[in-house]
Amino acid sequence: MRLADLKTQALRYLVLGDLGRAFRLYQAIIAAQPSDLDARMKVADLLVTARLPDLAKRVYAAVAFYDIQGGRPLHALVCCQALSSLGAPIDSLYESLAVLYGHGSPKIAQGKGTRPGARLSPPDPDADVAPPELAQAPDVAAAARDAANVAASTADLGDFPELFPPVPLLSELGPESFARVLKEIRVRRLPHGAPVIREGEPGDAFYLVAGGQVRVFNTDALGRQTDLARLSEGSIFGELALVAAQPRLASVSVVNEADLLEMGITALRAAANELGQLAEALNRFTRDRLLRNLLATSPLFRPFNPQQRVDLARRFTGHDVAPGTDLIREGDVGRGLYVVLAGEVEVLKGEEPFESTLATLRVGEVFGEIALVRGTVATATVRAARQSTVLFLARDYFERLLAALPEMRSFFETLTEERLRDADQWQNGEEVVEEDERVLV
Repeated sequence: MRLADLKTQALRYLVLGDLGRAFRLYQAIIAAQPSDLDARMKVADLLVTARLPDLAKRVYAAVAFYDIQGGRPLHALVCCQALSSLGAPIDSLYESLAVLYGHGSPKIAQGKGTRPGARLSPPDPDADVAPPELAQAPDVAAAARDAANVAASTADLGDFPELFPPVPLLSELGPESFARVLKEIRVRRLPHGAPVIREGEPGDAFYLVAGGQVRVFNTDALGRQTDLARLSEGSIFGELALVAAQPRLASVSVVNEADLLEMGITALRAAANELGQLAEALNRFTRDRLLRNLLATSPLFRPFNPQQRVDLARRFTGHDVAPGTDLIREGDVGRGLYVVLAGEVEVLKGEEPFESTLATLRVGEVFGEIALVRGTVATATVRAARQSTVLFLARDYFERLLAALPEMRSFFETLTEERLRDADQWQNGEEVVEEDERVLV
């Protein structure tokens, strides 16, 4: 029988409350696939359900050992919390994690010029596993003991990775700060469909996926949902709202089940000695992710292949701007093209105190193109509506791109005509209607 099918069968028995058969199935899975740490974790969770804490502690400790030695530090933290809830000491596990995965560890792959880091791979879900005999319901106590012995075994799984991939953000910390942060991280073990964050809510924490999968999606005014991404082990989400102090831009819910690590302000403050370094790393991570999303989705980069997109992105410079900052003033000579990477800016017409908002531009939208395409001065003022990050491409390089790429020139000429039409409507007192096709991301 396929490994995936056997796991599905085990879950059915679990839902039905047939712990004995569930134990037997997981025992068979682990015996055939010793590297299946998720199956071992299921046995430990089942032992807690069966009120056998001493056996559960043995299995959680074994999984934590394999997690730490096998490049799965985030999942090791899930085991640590489970052990702590059962009264087991975990300080030594935190110390091991901090030493092996903190800044300066010789076990962490350092990037270019070094071998890549790796972690223990899960078994093939299509692997063939012989199912156990389940015609008669086994004794729960005996089945639990047998499954615990197999799941807690520390027999050789094969070779462990020589180098580990760094833990996102946390590997920027020295061992002492790393260990302090670990003690403040909240572990959340959630079932299918459980909401994690909701679009529009304030962001006071970000999350790392320690196991399982989550779904990122938007919901429109009619309640229709659009999937944006599926994130699995090692992924980070929710950091943008925390960094930019803005509402959540999307919702996240659990697919099947997931183990998440929640890092809030308390956890960040635990790294007080290196808080500036961690904040810088978080900012850098967030900006890199936003840029990757922009490269993949914006019509601005559509004429280019993946490598050309990266090369073009390097021509842009990034700038963080405070609310109220004028990026372009009406009547100024065009200096270059801007792209909103985070936050939002307002397009304003008229003079203070009689300015009116012509449009609000959000992530992925461009501005400054009218003066460049038509060779005129800026037709409006563009001001940061809140804390924002923009990318800037100098005029000379932009003009070279237009000359070399007819499709890019056509894109900007069309955009310029639409925006000038909007400006004319505003001047004539007509309502300006935003068109869906002009939304870049």
